Amino acid sequence: GGQVRTWTLRDEKVAYCLGCFECWTKSPGICRIDDTGRAIAASIIAGDLVVYLTPVTFGGYSSALKKAVDRSICLVSPFFTQIDGEVHHQPRYRRYPALLGIGVLPAPDAAQEQIFHNLVARNALNLYAKTQRATIIYHSQTEAEIAASLRRTLAGTNERTAA
Repeated sequence: GGQVRTWTLRDEKVAYCLGCFECWTKSPGICRIDDTGRAIAASIIAGDLVVYLTPVTFGGYSSALKKAVDRSICLVSPFFTQIDGEVHHQPRYRRYPALLGIGVLPAPDAAQEQIFHNLVARNALNLYAKTQRATIIYHSQTEAEIAASLRRTLAGTNERTAA
């Protein structure tokens, strides 16, 4: 047993990222906006596993989760490196958490599901997640089916190394 910190983002005050870069220049690693978004970023970097549980909207995250993800830009450095031939920010910290994305859809939708899986994988790459996995659950699934799906997803987590 570990400790769990849960954020119900729709109930939290999280401002949009201003794109001001102060979290890179004036106060490295800390957003200038003093709201719950700052605490969420601190929780992300302190954790071993971050779980994004979100309704899938056009293949992406809810607007509330998107704001929190945008505000986590402070967790990487403003400097760049190449990963598999692509340019990415360098890591700011020595360790980063694993990332699990759980998307919720009313019914199967192959296009949205593929976009969601790709989005989680790309966010994991940018966050230097040591492991990442994504899955979709549906409104029609029973609690037992959802639990089985999550067990399969967690058992299949792919190892990924940070560059």
